[in-house]
Formats: sequence, C-alpha cells, structure tokens
Amino acid sequence: MRTDTIDSFLHDLAARVPAPGGGATSALHAAQGAALVAMVARYSDGARYAAHAAAIAEIRDTADELRASALALAEQDAVAFGAVGAAYGLPKSNDDEKAARARAITAALAEAGRVPARVIAVADQLLDLAQGLRPIGNTNVIADIAAAADAARAAAATSRVNIEINLVGITDPAVRAELGAALERAADIFQRADQVTSAVREHILR
Repeated sequence: MRTDTIDSFLHDLAARVPAPGGGATSALHAAQGAALVAMVARYSDGARYAAHAAAIAEIRDTADELRASALALAEQDAVAFGAVGAAYGLPKSNDDEKAARARAITAALAEAGRVPARVIAVADQLLDLAQGLRPIGNTNVIADIAAAADAARAAAATSRVNIEINLVGITDPAVRAELGAALERAADIFQRADQVTSAVREHILR
C-alpha cells in the first residue's frame, strides 16, 4: 500500500474487493494528520521560535514516527480483514471443525478490532502534538494544525465504527473490555479535536 500512487489506491478502494476499506482509510487519516503536524513543525524554525526549539523538534520527530506507525496500521488492517474472511471460510462439517472455526473467528475478530484501536491510540498521540504545537508554532500555517486535528478526529471516528462492527461477533469479556476502552478514548478525541480546531479558528478570525 505504501508504494501505491494515490490514484491506484483509490481505484482499489472503489473496487469490489474486501480490502482496502474503511480501516485503511482511518489509518491514512491519521498518517496525513501526523504529516501535517510535522510540516508545521518544520516551518516553525529559526530565531523567532528559538525559545521553543527543543519542544518543536520533539513534536516533529514524534509526528514522523506516528506517520510511519499509521501507515503500517493501514497495511495491518488489510491483513486482519483477510484473516477474518479466511476464518469464516474454514470447514464446519463436524463438531471438531466447527469448534476450530469458532475459535479462529473469535481470534480474527479480536485482532480486526485491535487494529483500529491502535489507530485510535495514534490519533490520540497526534492530538497531543497538535495541542502542544498550536500555541508555539508558525501562525502562518496554523490552519494546518486544525486540518491535522480534523484528520485525527476522522481517524478515530472511522476506527470507532470498525471496532463496533467487530464487537458484534466477540463474546470474550476481556476483549470486549479492551476494545470498549478504545471506544471511550475515541469519544475523548472528538472533544479534544474540536477544541483544537475551535482555537485555530478563533485565532484566524479574531
């Protein structure tokens, strides 16, 4: 996926194939948000920003790491989705096969839910960076901080739905609790992202 052109990725996304789908797009939302934060950080250099140079450099480097993590998650989502399909395709002609198939489906659904949960974690960290950079970064590109926050929000929103659809088939209490915590984290992201965007808009429109 990382070597695709944008056009070829969108072609695959539009095709009648199981992956890439919404899970990959959620991770790419996060990757784009991280790239935007890194870009703003790179524009926030020179003597004018010297007092915050160390913090800005740390934000830049962390954003680069999050971009790579999010891109990897986009690819992991396709693998996890394929594993779910493979599990449902296992034979079920006798009790042993049915039991093995049920175990495989449970494990595959759990992993398919964990990938978007990891995307939510990346989005959460991304918002931390956006919040930290907004007051100290280059105001000439402050709109891109809002764009990054909105990208993090989109990543979390799409991931929330993907977790919920996998939760339907999961009965393990521990896994349900694990993924439920990710859903709560997503709800917090929505609020924080809106706060960042509102702060940016207030700065622009004042």
